[in-house]
Amino acid sequence: MESKELCTLEKRGNIFLLTLTGNDDHRLHPNLIDSISAALRRVRSESTSSSSALITTAQGKYFSNGYDLKWALVDKARQKLMSRKLRSLVSDLITLPMPTIAAVTGHASAAGFVFALCHDYILMRKDRGFLYMSELDIGFPIPIWFSALVKCRMGLPAVRREVVMKAAKVTAEMGVQMGFVDSAHSGAEETVEAAIKLGEELVSRNWDGKTYAGCRKTLFLELLNSLGSDETVGDYGDEEANKTLAKL
Repeated sequence: MESKELCTLEKRGNIFLLTLTGNDDHRLHPNLIDSISAALRRVRSESTSSSSALITTAQGKYFSNGYDLKWALVDKARQKLMSRKLRSLVSDLITLPMPTIAAVTGHASAAGFVFALCHDYILMRKDRGFLYMSELDIGFPIPIWFSALVKCRMGLPAVRREVVMKAAKVTAEMGVQMGFVDSAHSGAEETVEAAIKLGEELVSRNWDGKTYAGCRKTLFLELLNSLGSDETVGDYGDEEANKTLAKL
C-alpha cells in the first residue's frame, strides 16, 4: 500500500471530526487501522476535562468496504494481524470517554459495517449507500465478537436474522425502521451537519467522560469479553481462503 494520508482529525471546539480520506473504498488494511487508532489516541490526549464528542465519517463512495481480504488471505499471519488490529480498534472505540457518532455517507460492508456499529449513534445519507454484512454472500465466517456486537446493537432477533442470515443491504431508512440507525439525511453534507448538531447537543450535557465510558463498557460487556477470540482465523484454511478470494 502506497504511503499517503489515510485519515484526518479536526477539532471544532469540543467536537472531534475523524475523516477517512480519499476516494478508495477504505478497506481495513492494517495501515488504515493504525491511522485511525493513532487519531483516537490523539482524541484521548487532546480532550479536556470538559465534555467532548467524536464524529467519524469518510470521503468518497464508501464509508468502509470491510477487511482488505485480498491482502489478508495471502497467509494466516496476515489474517491474524488484521484481526488483532481491528479488535484493538474496537476496544479503543468502546472505551473512548465521550459519545461517538458515525456519519455514514457511503457503503459500509462487513467489517466496515462493524466499525460503524461500534459508535454510539449511526447517521446515514438516504440518497446513496447501504450497510451490508456480506460474509454469508462471500463465504467468510463471522467471528464470535462480530455476533456479540450485533446482539448489543440489534435487539430484535428478526433484525439480526435479516442482517446476518439474509445478508440484507440495509439503506438508511431501513436501518431507522430496524432501530439501529438513528436518522436518515438527504446527502453527505447534510449527514455530517446533522452529526455535528447531535454532537453539540451531547457535549452540552456536560457528562463526565469516564462515567460515560463506564456505562458503555457495561452495555457492551459481552462484546468486550469476546474480543480476545481469534477463532475465525484458526478455522479458516487455504481452501476457504481461495473460495472467498474468487468471489471478491
